[in-house]
Amino acid sequence: MKFVEEVVVESVLPTVRSLLAEALADRGRTQREVADLLGISQSAVSKYVHGEIDRNERVQSDDRVVALVEELADGLANGEISQVQALVELEVLIRQLERGDLIAELHTEAMPALADADADFTDVHDPESRLRQTERVRGSVRRGLSRLEHTAGFGAAVPQVGSNLVECLPAAADLADVCGVPGRIFEVGGRAVVPDDPEFGVSEHVASILLAARSAGHPARAALNVRYEPALLDRLDSTGATAVAFDPEADRDAAIAAALADDPDADVLYQTGAFGIEPILYVLGADASAVADRVASFV
Repeated sequence: MKFVEEVVVESVLPTVRSLLAEALADRGRTQREVADLLGISQSAVSKYVHGEIDRNERVQSDDRVVALVEELADGLANGEISQVQALVELEVLIRQLERGDLIAELHTEAMPALADADADFTDVHDPESRLRQTERVRGSVRRGLSRLEHTAGFGAAVPQVGSNLVECLPAAADLADVCGVPGRIFEVGGRAVVPDDPEFGVSEHVASILLAARSAGHPARAALNVRYEPALLDRLDSTGATAVAFDPEADRDAAIAAALADDPDADVLYQTGAFGIEPILYVLGADASAVADRVASFV
C-alpha cells in the first residue's frame, strides 16, 4: 500500500527543494541564507546545490514546477515573497498535481492496483469522494457476504435464479452505482457459494429492485433476494419486519411504487410468482451488513 503523501515526500519535495535551493544559489544567496529561507539545514542545502539528492525527472521537467520555482526564487531572493506565501503556492500546485495529474500518475505507477479502481483517484482528501464511497460500499458488501456464508440455512434460502446482495452509492442514479456479486450467489450442496469479489454494475435483477424502491422514496441502500415461502414470510414477520407484495407481471417500477405507497415503511418486498416467474422475497436495509443480519435471523 502506497500513500499519495509518500509519493509527494519521496519524489516531489526533494526535487522541488533542490530546484529551489539551486535557483536561490544562482541568485547569489549563500547556503546559510538558502537554508534560512527554505527552513532546512545548511548541510541539506549543500547536498541539493551539489546534486547529491536524486531528482524525479518528470517533476523537474514539468513546466508548471519550473515556472513556480523561478517565480518563488525571484520573490524569496528579493524579499517580495514571504516563506508563508511560498509554502501556500507550493501546496496549491501539489494539490493540483494530485488531482488526476502528474502526482496521480506517479502514485498509480507506484501502486498499480489504483489503475483497477472504478473511480479516479481524485479529491482523495474529500470524505465524500467517489473513490472513498465505492470502497466503503464494496467493503460493506464483503462483510455482508461473509455473514451469509457463515449462516447455516442460508443456502437453502437461495432461489433457483440465485441470490445477490447489493448496496448502492448514496446518490445512486443507475445500475453502475450499485455494487453486487458477479454471477450471483448460488447454492451448491446446501451451502451458499459466492463466485467472485463484489463489483459495481454487475447486478441487474436485485439492483433494479433496489433502485425502484429508492425511486419510490424508500431510504434503503441495500437489498438481498431469497426464495419466497409463506413460512419464511411468517418468520420474517417475527423479526419485526414489515412486508408488502407487488405484482410481478406489472411494470416493475410502477408496481413497487404502488406497493410502497400503501406502506412506505415496509422493509421487505415480495411477489408470489406468475407463469415463468419464480416467487421471491427482497429484504431492504440501510447497508449490506444490516440486510445480511436480518436474513440470517429468519432463514
